[in-house]
Amino acid sequence: MPLYLSRFSYTPETWSRLTRNPEDRRKAAQAYIESVGGKLHGFWYGFGAHDGYNLWEAPDNVSMAAVALAISGGGALSSFETTVLLTVEETMEALKVAAEISYRPPGNPA
Repeated sequence: MPLYLSRFSYTPETWSRLTRNPEDRRKAAQAYIESVGGKLHGFWYGFGAHDGYNLWEAPDNVSMAAVALAISGGGALSSFETTVLLTVEETMEALKVAAEISYRPPGNPA
């Protein structure tokens, strides 16, 4: 199954609620991804541009998109970004296919 990396930030209101009533959000994240047949591999908080990070496994892009849409639509986050992660093998295959594509940069005559 494909892996996905999500980066998220809470709204100030969400941080306020969590400060008043601390909650381990890993269990919620796990339930969301398991509802589409996936698995949560990790949940971290951090300093910087985003408040937290999730590593997920989902059956396909549609399943992961459904989870992302459900979470994003909940109103607790100010941002939610998800990146599809490629294995080294998938990247090697893409490199082989890319070598066969004749790319012409914009503005360069054929």
